[in-house]
Amino acid sequence: MAQQEDGGAPPGRASTAGARLWRAAADTLEANWVGVATVPSATQYPHQWSWDSAFISIGWSVLDPARARVELESLLAGQWSDGRLPHIQFNPAVPEQAYFPGPSFWASKAHPDGPAVATSGLVQPPVHARAVLTAVQAGLGTGGTGRTGSKAALDFGRAAYPRLLAWHRYLRQRRDLGGDGLVALVHPWESGLDNSPVWDAPLAAVSRPGAAAFTRRDTLHVGAAERPTDRDYAAYVSLATAYRDSGYDDRAAGGLEFVVADPLVNAVLLDAELCLARLAELLGLDPSGHSRAAHELHEAMLAGLYDADRGIFCARDLRTGRLLPAATLAGLLPLLDPWLSEEVRIRLLERLVSPGFLGGARFPVPSTAMDSPDFDRRRYWRGPTWICTNWLLALAAGTAGRGELAERIVRSGLDLVGGAGFREYFDPVDGTGLGAHEFSWSAALTLDWLAHPVGARPPRPG
Repeated sequence: MAQQEDGGAPPGRASTAGARLWRAAADTLEANWVGVATVPSATQYPHQWSWDSAFISIGWSVLDPARARVELESLLAGQWSDGRLPHIQFNPAVPEQAYFPGPSFWASKAHPDGPAVATSGLVQPPVHARAVLTAVQAGLGTGGTGRTGSKAALDFGRAAYPRLLAWHRYLRQRRDLGGDGLVALVHPWESGLDNSPVWDAPLAAVSRPGAAAFTRRDTLHVGAAERPTDRDYAAYVSLATAYRDSGYDDRAAGGLEFVVADPLVNAVLLDAELCLARLAELLGLDPSGHSRAAHELHEAMLAGLYDADRGIFCARDLRTGRLLPAATLAGLLPLLDPWLSEEVRIRLLERLVSPGFLGGARFPVPSTAMDSPDFDRRRYWRGPTWICTNWLLALAAGTAGRGELAERIVRSGLDLVGGAGFREYFDPVDGTGLGAHEFSWSAALTLDWLAHPVGARPPRPG
C-alpha cells in the first residue's frame, strides 16, 4: 500500500467483527487498485467509472488520503474541454472486447472536446465535489492543521476546484434542456440507476435499430436474472449510438428519444454545490455563488419534480412534460436539501419509513419500493439494496435531522456486507449478495461508516 498520511487502522473502539470487516474492505480496495485508480470489479467493470471512483476515493480518504487524491486526479484527467466528466475512462491495457460498449464505440478521441484518454461521452451523478472535499479534509485532519499532508491536500483542492466548477457549469448550463434550472439526462446510464422502473415509459418509445449489432459482455460474469433485460440493453445501445452520432451535442439533445430530469441527480448536484461552498472556504475563496446555485436547484426541484399529491419527488419526461410516477429511492434523495419545508420533509420521511422502504424490507433500503408492482428483488436497480444509495440516504436522513434513521440505514448496510461480503448489490428480503463480487464502492463506503459513526459526523456543509 502507498505511504499513508494517516494510520489506516481500524478505529480504537471497533469490535472484533468491525476490525475484521475493516481489514477485508481495505484488502478489497488494494486488490482492485491498478496504479492510478481503482476498478469497481476486476471482472465485471475493468475500467474507471465516474461515480464509482468518487465513492471509492471516500474509502481511500479513510485509509490513505494521498491515494484518494491520486484516484480523483486520475478521474479528473478524463474531463472534456466542455466540462463534462465522462462516466467511463478506459484503461488502454484492457482489451477492447473485455467490456461493451468499449472505447471504439464511443470514439471520444475523435471529438474536438475529448481528452487525451479514451472515455465514454455520457455522465453520471455528480458526487465528485463531496469526494474532493472529503479528500481535502482527510489530508488536513481535524481542525485543518497539524498534519504532514496538509499542504498536499490544499494544493490538490486548488487544482481540483476549477475542474469541479467547469463540471457543474456543464451540468447547470449545457444540460438545462428544459430551461427550468434542472439538469436533464439523455440516457438511463447517466442516472446511475440504469434499469430503474422510472425509465420504463420513456424507454418504451425508443427505437432499437442497433439491437442485433452488439454482443453483451455484462452477463458473462453475472447471471442474466440479475441484470437489465435484453430489451432494455437494446434501448441503451440505441440511445448511446444516437447521442454519439449527434457529436455529443447537448444543444441538439431535444431531438433525442430520452430527455429526463431526475431527482437523484439534481439533489446530488445541490449537495455538491454546498460541498463546493465549503471547499471554497477552505481555499480562502468566496463560497456565496455555490450557496446561490444550490438554492436555485432547491427551487427548481420543488417547482418541477415534486408531486404534492403523493408526497415524493419524481423524474419528469421533458419530451412529454409528464412526471414519471414509479416509486423508487431516487424520489427520497431530495432529503439532501437543507431548505425543504417541514411539510415536504415530513412527507418524504413518511415515505422513507413506509412498508415499501425502511418499514418493509428486512435489509433496507430497496432501490424500488417493495409494495410497487415494479419490484424485483434480484434485478439490478428494480429492487436490490445498494451500499452507495444507502450511504446517500443515510446522509440525507442526517440532513433532515433524523439521525436514528441514518443509523438504521447504516446498520443495514454493515449487516449486508458483514453477511454476504462486498457484493455489488443485495436482495433486500434475505440479504443474499448479488452482482459482482469484491465490489469496490461497497468496501470503500463500509470503511467510511466504520471510521465515522453517524452520531460522530461533523455538520454537513451549507
